[in-house]
Amino acid sequence: MYCVRNVTEDLYWVGANDHRLHLFENIHPIPRGVSYNAYLLLDEKTVLFDTVDWSVCRQLLENVEYLLGERSLDYLVINHMEPDHGASIEEILLRWPQVKIISTEKAFLFMHQFGFQVDGHELIEVKEGDSFSFGKHNVTFVAAPMVHWPEAMVTFDTTNGVLFSADAFGSFGALDGKLFADEVNFDRDWIDDARRYLTNIVGKYGPHIQLLLKKAGGILDQIKYICPLHGPVWRKDLGYFIDKYDKWSRYEPEEKGVLIAYASMYGNTEAAAQALAAKLCEKGVTNVWVYDVSNTHVSYLVSESFRLSHIVLASVTYNLGIYPVMHDYLMHLKGLNLQNRTFALIENGSWAPKSGDLMQKFIEDEMKNMTVLGDRLSVASALHPDKASELESLANSIVESMQ
Repeated sequence: MYCVRNVTEDLYWVGANDHRLHLFENIHPIPRGVSYNAYLLLDEKTVLFDTVDWSVCRQLLENVEYLLGERSLDYLVINHMEPDHGASIEEILLRWPQVKIISTEKAFLFMHQFGFQVDGHELIEVKEGDSFSFGKHNVTFVAAPMVHWPEAMVTFDTTNGVLFSADAFGSFGALDGKLFADEVNFDRDWIDDARRYLTNIVGKYGPHIQLLLKKAGGILDQIKYICPLHGPVWRKDLGYFIDKYDKWSRYEPEEKGVLIAYASMYGNTEAAAQALAAKLCEKGVTNVWVYDVSNTHVSYLVSESFRLSHIVLASVTYNLGIYPVMHDYLMHLKGLNLQNRTFALIENGSWAPKSGDLMQKFIEDEMKNMTVLGDRLSVASALHPDKASELESLANSIVESMQ
């Protein structure tokens, strides 16, 4: 059974939702599922913008067949060749063998690398600034390399103001009927998944996102819809989401607040983290979020690190090193290029507390534009009353740095 929704007068969402997949890219938990978005334009020529993951290919085919009726599919535009969007290309070619494929040089290279049989079809290679007409709809192509694959492009329909944005402006979460961002309470129910998607998938490529935003800035007054490959379509309050992308890609915190990430073996380091959280709240800093790095998936920690201005690392010493899951968290922050944060440290060690020095060295040597506060809480096995002044000093140092 088909499941489609109208985006504009002659443009339709023909994608699918997936609640069966547990891990996006086999690494990031998606408890609310994910959508794979594709769009069909019914102009003088018919045009499919991207395909979907193999797992939901049948739904795509039913949707496209229903809308086409007796018509043929004339063009397939591939903005992004990653398999969760390009995996169904061959199925489209089998059903509509006369279809012409429009994409970039590198995308065609990737099609061959993935083993897709496209050589028997007309391949139309486009580059930055090229335009194409499908009848009354005219589109222009904008290169978007490393957002987040090197072959990516976005397509702008100058007739109706639709920006087919590939993986930009996407989000985790299945749509479940609600296609448009204004049909949900996005700031309450979706922003965390959108941030987690961007920061973990594309976060490393902030400068490339900034370049794309600059290109989009030249036509911002003309963009009426943003149609991403995951998540809701935007037709209202576009500036709200564009501002979020601008902040995330410049590594600017969304909020002044404190993330306390702790690694605790027997609960003592956790107790120190909780004591600091309480002390901060007593001093009026209540935007405090405490996470156990051992049972919080690192994608959530990354997202919170992009959201908040201050990060407290509280780690037990393990084999004279940083506790492994804490080290893994730090490696993710480094790999995703997080910058412009203020760190505070809590270390614990029963006989040789080393984690504080090692975490500070990692932050200063391996990361960019970070500040580590001079006050540190050092715990020997458990937090005792004689450490009250150190705890107070650390809390005061964090509060002062937030002024």
